[in-house]
Amino acid sequence: MTGVILAGGKSKRMGMNKAFLEINGQRMIDQIVGIFKDTFEEVTLVTNSPSQYLYLDLRIVTDLIPDKGALGGVYTGLFYASSQHIFVTACDMPFLNKGFIHYMVSNADNFDVVIPHSSDGLQPLHAIYSKRCIKHIDALLQLNDLKITSFYPKVRVREVGPREIVSFDPKQSLFFNINAPEDMEKARGKKMISPE
Repeated sequence: MTGVILAGGKSKRMGMNKAFLEINGQRMIDQIVGIFKDTFEEVTLVTNSPSQYLYLDLRIVTDLIPDKGALGGVYTGLFYASSQHIFVTACDMPFLNKGFIHYMVSNADNFDVVIPHSSDGLQPLHAIYSKRCIKHIDALLQLNDLKITSFYPKVRVREVGPREIVSFDPKQSLFFNINAPEDMEKARGKKMISPE
């Protein structure tokens, strides 16, 4: 499986590149790359500012179709992946859980999408996608329908429900993402990425 990190957002509300924000003394992008390199055979970063990430020593690609948001990032990640499935996350999610990622990967066989369904709803930027999704995503991009979940009815989807999630995420922080300065205040003081 290929790990794909999306770092193509404009960080407008934050006013600076969110990937380089530090929580507990570590930059989010460095933490995520570390856990991905430990977990996946191949790691790809999708960004439109590749020169900022050259130090990470991983494959960096830019969006095949610019200005298509996260859906365009998933599409690009699938296109370049050498494996049948990719695990996608955004660069602004500081509380990833390695054990939960492994659990999701173990459920990927025979499905095109494996996605957590938390109490906040579906989490499309913490999900697994197969290459069978490419043609359906391409159709959405042509229509400029950028809602990631719009193609789910056309593929085989495995939802990981709240009862499965809770054992990995008792504090309900796993899908927390940083969008604005006030989110940083909430995140500081919490443990960063869970080791297991």
